[in-house]
Amino acid sequence: MPKSKSSRAAKKRFRVTGTGKIVHRKAWGSHLFKSKSKPRQMRLKGNKVVAQQDVDRVNRLMKG
Repeated sequence: MPKSKSSRAAKKRFRVTGTGKIVHRKAWGSHLFKSKSKPRQMRLKGNKVVAQQDVDRVNRLMKG
């Protein structure tokens, strides 16, 4: 049986921290900033931990 491939899209969107958590970039925070308030822009900065319900799915995509 051939080796299963990891999802290249998932590899680019998620990463695993040193403690084993999976993090991703927040949505809506890359452009069109004139229409967003400063507090909203600040909230959209940085990374967010993947929800517990989605951890298994993301792991399966990344490991292949």
